[in-house]
Amino acid sequence: MTRPVIGWEQEQPVPNHIFNSFLSAREGRLYYEELDLAQLFIGGRQDQGLGRLMPSPLELVYLPKIRQKIKQMNQIFAQVTSEVGYTGRFHYAFASKANTAEEVVRTVLSAGANYEMSSSVDVEIVRLMKEVGYLTPEQWVLANGFKATGSDYARRLIQFKTGHDRLIPVVEDLAELPPLIESGLSFEVGLRQKSYGRHRSEAEMEAANSRFGLNRSDLWQAAETIAAAPNLRLKLYHAMIGSQLTDERDFVTGLRPTIEIYARLRQQHPDLSIFDFGGGMPVALTLDFDFDYEAFARLLLTTFQKVCAQYEVPVPDLMGEFGRYTTAEHGAHLFKVVMAKDNGSAWPWYIIDGSIMTSFPDSWALGEHFIVLPLTHLDKPFRRVQLGGITCDSDDVYPPPESQVPVYLPVETEDLYLGFFCIGAYQEMLGGVRGSKHCVLPEAAELIVDRREDGQYDFHLIPGQSTTDVLRNLGYTVKAR
Repeated sequence: MTRPVIGWEQEQPVPNHIFNSFLSAREGRLYYEELDLAQLFIGGRQDQGLGRLMPSPLELVYLPKIRQKIKQMNQIFAQVTSEVGYTGRFHYAFASKANTAEEVVRTVLSAGANYEMSSSVDVEIVRLMKEVGYLTPEQWVLANGFKATGSDYARRLIQFKTGHDRLIPVVEDLAELPPLIESGLSFEVGLRQKSYGRHRSEAEMEAANSRFGLNRSDLWQAAETIAAAPNLRLKLYHAMIGSQLTDERDFVTGLRPTIEIYARLRQQHPDLSIFDFGGGMPVALTLDFDFDYEAFARLLLTTFQKVCAQYEVPVPDLMGEFGRYTTAEHGAHLFKVVMAKDNGSAWPWYIIDGSIMTSFPDSWALGEHFIVLPLTHLDKPFRRVQLGGITCDSDDVYPPPESQVPVYLPVETEDLYLGFFCIGAYQEMLGGVRGSKHCVLPEAAELIVDRREDGQYDFHLIPGQSTTDVLRNLGYTVKAR
């Protein structure tokens, strides 16, 4: 098994070099597309419209990347649909749990994506988005998550339905159906299969230890209950087998048992017309990422054609829920190296002015790797280093403690800034937005970047937390000095 590549792995300086589709080295500086990241902190070249230097640490939010990802996937499925003669449509849905920041949700909805949610607060988010015009009547809202009878989530969904017709509650448990029936409102309903995990057969899937979805018998009972209810109609079947699945064939093979269940269900319930293949679409968190999206789409569509022909049912419309894929690449955390410390270690420690474990907690919680590159001094010699955050926690390090992946950064540490990239999905939500952090470090400032049609940048800076903000969050009423 090959190890991930997370940055430059040589002692030689970086020439003008393209790292991936959006990161490149040019004359010693790192660029995100056309944005000079070093310019944010040290200036020295033509200003790109910001008009001031940024504080460090800094969270970078690059909204054009979100629109690019949505457009890319829609184009891939449109192309492959035409190639193979698939008669169903493709619907792109954003899995909101990946990142529910207002600027992200606004951008996603404005790009035409449908919205998948999982909590009562999510309902209020889409209600607000509808009020200001970002959520249109044509966009689907899928309500995943547990919606127990009498819960705030179930109540808010019924309220929201009165103002937005394209709401599909996706049933996790039989107990979620009575509130929908008793509401008297006309609902199109989805059913979630207990399918988490890459199972090769229905028997394996049925035996899986998963709290999500309906087992086989409850699935059929739910379908019959919906058919008998005067105000419900079965519209969608939802299967999800995992997260960040990086093998195209393995991904589709894992879905095969659920595709067959869909076909049998469709034989008896002709209103069923959407197959939601859930999450799992991978995105490049490291520089060695290799996944053929077109090959995946082609294999998925042709598999549906074969299975549906076998069961003599029409192919469904397909819906994908894209969370990590939509948002990972748009987010980065940028830091200044404030100290280089030998300390008798095999490689010197570079200490940054923030926390690794709170900025992107998957690095220590799951041992996840993310791209790390210097913003400055790329044209100078490099050396292998270890990175440490400024907290007094032994886990606040990078790469993760069990990792053998090397990190190389410039020997020159004066005005050395670096960035961690592809951390825009889940990390901010897990770390807590505008909450109090480990070792009471204030949250960094956030720079939201958008780009107009003429190529000019729009910048919006959200200040970081002050000491007073942190004290207030923790219940202290005294004013900070």
